[in-house]
Amino acid sequence: MKKLGMLSLVFAIALTVSACGQTKTGAVKEPAQVQSSAGDTAKSGTESGKRTTYPFTIKDSSGKEFTFAKAPERIVSLSPTETEVLFALGLGSKIVGVSNLDDYPEEAKSKPKMGDLQGNAESIIAAAPDIVFAGLSLNVKSVQKLNELKLNLFQTNPKTIDEAMERILLFGRILDRQEQAEKIVEQMKKEKQAVVDALKGLKPEQKKKVYIEFSPGWTVGKGEFLDDMISLAGGINVASDLQGWKQISEEKIIQQNPDVIFFAKAVPDLEKTIRGRSGWDKIAAIQSNKVIGLDDNLLSRPGPRITKALFDMAKGIYPELVK
Repeated sequence: MKKLGMLSLVFAIALTVSACGQTKTGAVKEPAQVQSSAGDTAKSGTESGKRTTYPFTIKDSSGKEFTFAKAPERIVSLSPTETEVLFALGLGSKIVGVSNLDDYPEEAKSKPKMGDLQGNAESIIAAAPDIVFAGLSLNVKSVQKLNELKLNLFQTNPKTIDEAMERILLFGRILDRQEQAEKIVEQMKKEKQAVVDALKGLKPEQKKKVYIEFSPGWTVGKGEFLDDMISLAGGINVASDLQGWKQISEEKIIQQNPDVIFFAKAVPDLEKTIRGRSGWDKIAAIQSNKVIGLDDNLLSRPGPRITKALFDMAKGIYPELVK
């Protein structure tokens, strides 16, 4: 199960406090009216050009309200995905802590470590952050602990590629990096559209059935960004009758008979496990040798590189169409 934690926001199973009157950057207050929720076009007052006007009021994905008096200067990230977004926005110098699993970009490896995806309270306190970014996968106990310590935790949980792009724009507004955020999203949209265009001639009966296994015995159903990716890549998720991250029924996968099987290639012996299951040698994907390993980080992190993962997935399903 350790590998499940390593898959970033995977396992939603990818720190706010009631602090009225607190003057610290990013402090949670009780504004008269919430201007927006995460993912919306949020404004507090007016915005001039690509600069955020503060105070800026927003909700995170947990429903907590924040009012930012100015752009946070000291940032802790408890998720590899959030860390990738922050570095892409050019905020590496402001990052004072990351999770133990953060490994991209290279500079992230040298940042002070704040524990696993649930965070280490003592390390976070020592880093004195203005804001802590994390996914909704943070457990209740960790959230409560960080709340008690009056740390500002901002949680996000994108479920689609479009929502992943919206998160980048949101971070750009919070951190006064709107122009950088828009450039990143513009490139992501181009990469997504290139895949959509390549597959636009596919008829429903031509679409291939896809199974994905990111950790031994675990797959993903509806309501998560990997299911969205499979659909955008022109595939039919054979686990689409499930919701969220689920353990598989080996017999059911045989019955579904996927044309393509994807797996997280860095998981030790996962391909061997898949190919060696009883009866799976009859599955079309295995018979046609369409068992394809994908980069774990690209596959599991709905950040700036997720559209590159989409391209790899679409090419794996339809190599004759996606070049």
